[in-house]
Amino acid sequence: MRVTKGQQTRREIVEKAAPLFNKKGFEGTSLSDLMHATGLQKGGIYRHFSSKEELATAAFDYSWGKAVQRRLGDVAAVPDCVDRLKKMIDNFVDLRSGLVPGGCPLMNTAVESDDGNALLRRKAQKALQNWTTGLSQITAEGIEKGHINPRIDPLMLSHQIIASLEGALLISRLRINDETLQHMRRQLHRYLEQNVRAKTLRSKSAKAS
Repeated sequence: MRVTKGQQTRREIVEKAAPLFNKKGFEGTSLSDLMHATGLQKGGIYRHFSSKEELATAAFDYSWGKAVQRRLGDVAAVPDCVDRLKKMIDNFVDLRSGLVPGGCPLMNTAVESDDGNALLRRKAQKALQNWTTGLSQITAEGIEKGHINPRIDPLMLSHQIIASLEGALLISRLRINDETLQHMRRQLHRYLEQNVRAKTLRSKSAKAS
């Protein structure tokens, strides 16, 4: 399908605006910031977007889409469901260089929109729900295939993984090093092997080692 000049311009505006919103937030990003980043005047921007809010939501979709793409890299090719969860954790920790500058868009948007923009808050809620659903589906599949302990609650495990990673990321950003994030990766891996993996598979793994 051929991309029109208008669609291309809109895409370029979103790509250039996304780092601003991800770093400075909706309130902190001014029109002059957007004009400087895009090289367009106010009319040029609002020819393609009805409001700053519409541009911000499009920028979030772009930033979150890149994050999801990185975090799902090679995950589907992993046959064992516990290892698949571990791969998603590894991708979260290791594949941050290809994200939109400013860090995790979900964390940034959730924090800023907590008492602010309702539309961006709904975007963040939907992104969290999709991430939770993806992890839950892997866990449920693992239970069905006998990879995962049937007593594990897929939803609670998903919340545990997400909360642990996002919390560790926040601490690591404040401390300006990856020590806490790397530690949490090791802790989650250990938990998945010792508490989540089905007992029969844990026994086989222990004998093999």
